[in-house]
Formats: sequence, structure tokens, C-alpha cells
Amino acid sequence: MKKETIERIRKFSEDRDWDQFHSPANLAKSISIEANELLECFQWSDDKYDINEVKEELADVLVYCRNMLDKLNLDEDEIVNAKMEQNERKYPVSKAKGKADKYNKL
Repeated sequence: MKKETIERIRKFSEDRDWDQFHSPANLAKSISIEANELLECFQWSDDKYDINEVKEELADVLVYCRNMLDKLNLDEDEIVNAKMEQNERKYPVSKAKGKADKYNKL
């Protein structure tokens, strides 16, 4: 995420004094709620959806994730790359390519 966007998200919460409500638990709940609203965009069809609604709900998820990163003093590149390293070990290309099986069933 661009630095300007991150600063805009932070300023939005700071201007409204909302940090007091951003406990890790509250943010995790909010991420889950917004992710479910994103899922609702696809409730009745896998391919008939309103892209503007999808963008709005996805943005809400990303904003709450950014707030949680800040609250827990985490770096998104660091945690994503650590997770990708785990995934690459669990799902080697030689076993997982073209398959949707869970790692323990490859």
C-alpha cells in the first residue's frame, strides 16, 4: 500500500479519535464482518456481481487490516513473506500444481 494511502487511513481514525476502539479483538471482528459482507456480493452467483460493491467491501477489509497492522506494530511485507515461505514448503509446485487439495492430502 502506498505511504500516502496508509497516512490517509491513519489520519481518518486519528481525526475521529477512533484508536480507542481499535483493540486487536475489535479489529479482528471488524475484518471478519467486512469479509462476510464481501462474500455476500457473491451469495447467489459466482459470476454475476456488482464490481463496485466488491471494491467497497474489499476496501473495508483492507482498511481494517491496515489498522490491525498498526495496532500490533507489524510490517505487512514481513508477515506476508513469512507466510509465503510456509506456503511454499507446504505446497511444493511438484505436488500442488493444478490441484486444490490441502497440503496434508498431496
